[in-house]
Order: sequence, then C-alpha cells, then structure tokens
Amino acid sequence: MLAKLGPLDADRIADLRPYLDAVPDPRSRQGRWYSLTAILLVCAAATVSGATSIDELAEWGHRAGIELLETIGVRRHLLHWRRSPSNATIGRVLEHLYGDALDAAIGAYLADRHRADTGDAPARTRRPLRAIALDGKALKSSAYLDRKHRHLLSAVTHGTVVTLAQAEIGAKTNETRHFQPLLAPLDLAGAVVTFDALHSVKANITWLVETKQAHYIAVIKANQRNAYRQVAGLPWHAIDIQHTASETGHGRAESRSIKTMAIADHLGGIAFPHAMLAIRIHRRRKETGKKETRRTDYAVTSLDAHQANPATLAELRRGQWGIENSSHHIQDVTFAEDASTVHTGTAPRAMAAFRNLAIGTLKILGATNIAKATRAIGAEPERALPILGISHQPNPSGT
Repeated sequence: MLAKLGPLDADRIADLRPYLDAVPDPRSRQGRWYSLTAILLVCAAATVSGATSIDELAEWGHRAGIELLETIGVRRHLLHWRRSPSNATIGRVLEHLYGDALDAAIGAYLADRHRADTGDAPARTRRPLRAIALDGKALKSSAYLDRKHRHLLSAVTHGTVVTLAQAEIGAKTNETRHFQPLLAPLDLAGAVVTFDALHSVKANITWLVETKQAHYIAVIKANQRNAYRQVAGLPWHAIDIQHTASETGHGRAESRSIKTMAIADHLGGIAFPHAMLAIRIHRRRKETGKKETRRTDYAVTSLDAHQANPATLAELRRGQWGIENSSHHIQDVTFAEDASTVHTGTAPRAMAAFRNLAIGTLKILGATNIAKATRAIGAEPERALPILGISHQPNPSGT
C-alpha cells in the first residue's frame, strides 16, 4: 500500500513544521518540557499512522525511535528518561490550544500541498473547474453532561478531498453567518463554490461573486418559498433531458437526469445575484427489497452554458454529495470520530483538525484506501514523517 503513495521524498514535500510554528503556545513559559511544535508533530504523525485517541497519540511517540523523536524536536536530554510527551501532556495542550490558529495552520499546509499537486499534474488530468464544497459536520461524541455536541463547518475540495479551512460554530443553525469568515482567507478566484440550501443567502452569494471573484452553485429547497416557486415554476416541460448518469452498488441502483435553463433575464438581481443558469436534477433510486424513490432538486449557478455544460454541472452537484462518502465516512469509520470520548476544551476540534490533515495528505499522495494506508504507516513509524515533508534529521530546536 505504501508503494502506491508515490515517492515519499521529504525534500519534495512541504515541511509541516513552519506551519505549526505559527500556532501560539497557550502554556506558561515555566515547566515546558516539550515545544508546542514537537507535541503537535507527535499528534500529526500519530494520526497519519491511524491513531484515533489521545492515548494512541502518546503511544505513537513511545514507539518512535530516538532518531524520530529528535527529528520532531524532542530535546536530547529528555530522551534518556522521558522519551516523548505523555497522554496527559498531550491532552492538556489540546484542551487549551487556540483552535482557530491550528485550523488555519493545517488548512494553509493542505492548501499549499493541494495547489502544488494539481499544478504539477499533466494538463489532461486537471479538472476543468476548481470546486470547493461548504460542508458541516457534528462531532456527536463531544457532547458531555449538559453541553451540546460541537459542530464544525469546513471548506473541502471536490475530487481529491482536502479540507482547506475549518471553523467551530455554536450550532448547525448558525452556519450561515460563518460563511464569509470561513471562506475569506481562501483564494477563490475562478473557483466554483457549492453548498446546500442553508447557505443560499443573497448577501453571501453577492459577496462570493463580487468580492472573491468566485462562481457558485446554490441549492434551492421548498422552504425557501419565493425562490423555490421561481425556479420550480420555470417551463421545464419544454426542455429535453440534457445529461443522464447511473450507478449501481451496495444493493442500490440510482439514475440521475439533468436539465438546465438560461435564467439571467428572469432571476438575475431578484433572488439570485449573478445567476445565469437554473438547474433541475431528477433522481431515481431503487434499493433491494424497497420501493423506488424519486426526488427532484433545483439549483442556480453563476456559471453560464459556455463555462459548464450539463455533464459538468451534474458532476459538480455530485461532488457536493460525495463529501459524505469521501470525508465523513473516513472520519467516522477509519478514525472513529463519532465514537471518540474527547470532549474537553478545544481537544475535539483539534483532533478533527489532525484527522483532516491525515486524510488530505494521504489523498494528495494518491492513497485510495485510507484505512489500509494508515495501517501500513502505523507498522513502520518512520514512514510518517516523510509523508509530512519532514526528513530524518534532528531538528535544531531539539538540541
């Protein structure tokens, strides 16, 4: 499995350390046995190796050899009697960490690696449109006593799933006001941002197009009465189906058809700023032993027919749905996110950030099965650091 990840030459991969160096240390200067970057690197390397809990983060450090720990930045005089950070030390740091700073550091690292990877790809393999999905996820096990579970909002690339930005929000109903702050640091010029109906808000759409110079695909649902009536009321019966796709697997067969219609003269400036096309997607699904279900979804986009044909628009919408399988499934099944018992301070969010780092890094390197990749790396701890762009040489800060 490791052979499929390509050449793990740390000299050709961005080094994670400078990004983590930018995270402020929340601890008092007195009594620091380990630098913050060293502790965060243990967490990063352990998660790439498949760690799912704070105990397992510490266990990776205990298994790592002296050379690896020196490379990470553990001071040499500690290696003789206190090899690596304990689970208590790691837990305390993650609980008090500045969550925004860690998310920004990991997001910047993944964005730079993703940009380098797609920039180096042959022209024929590049996606015609760079697409980013807005995606919310609850950390179900982070609820404790009378405290509700944490909820995260992320910006995730289509195709190779990489989390470019992440923010913790109070509740799912508060997602809309985090739309602009989450996306503001990202370079979105020319990109297509996809999101569900919750974010189909005029102010956000206007900001996205006019300030960030991006395109959008906005889903419209029946609870948005005026908007839904406008789009659903268009003369769809007069339009032929322009593209179809179907797939089978896991006891389920699904087919999708798409129609598009130019609506700039009808809806532009009324409900949907800069809207050029309306989209109608009809889905038919049949699961073994169940009745066939049908569903029609509507959306609008600032892309015109010359920028995206029906097949491309169908792929972009499918990419938004695919985040559930490409990211959430890995987080929940491979990294046991929903079973995590971490609930104190910023630790749940920090653990989610390291999971994003592991998934994104391995996906960029070409891993198709994250579970197999993490198991293989876990069996060889020395493989974790090159994956993070760190060569096996002692860090000067560890001397």
